[in-house]
Amino acid sequence: MLVLLAFIIIFHITSAALLFIATIDNAWWVGEGFFADVWKVCVTVNDTNCTVIDDQFSYYSTMQAVQATMILSTILCCIAFLIFLLQLFRLKQGERFVLTSIIQLMSCLSVMIAASIYTDRRQDIHNQNPAAYLYTSEGTFGYSFILAWVAFAFTFISGLMYLILRKRK
Repeated sequence: MLVLLAFIIIFHITSAALLFIATIDNAWWVGEGFFADVWKVCVTVNDTNCTVIDDQFSYYSTMQAVQATMILSTILCCIAFLIFLLQLFRLKQGERFVLTSIIQLMSCLSVMIAASIYTDRRQDIHNQNPAAYLYTSEGTFGYSFILAWVAFAFTFISGLMYLILRKRK
């Protein structure tokens, strides 16, 4: 049981790290001479010029939704870990980890919503902005975007593991 708990703790910490990297790092959409994330767009022609995505951009509300759900997912994952540690020693068998599982699955849902919105709306962005050349089809989804989907899978598996683990001694 101790090895299983150690594995779950490492798995959960890995999930949280993936969420932090996907939320913070700037490689959601990359191409030759530019990279973008949910916070800013950077052009790297001669040097790196970054423009923060704010209310000047017509797709700002879409990006706010992605930002908010990624932040919510990261916070929920961290809260689930703290609750896991508290429940580990406080609750009796059968009652353990249900709340942790629910919160972790909510984190999973949040990151899925964020990545889905970004996937869907990324195609519409290039038609709505003077900096549209940055979002042409010549770019590709970057590693932060992929990490967000991997974090979705990890948080989902972690949430299910907590449900299964609640009956173990």
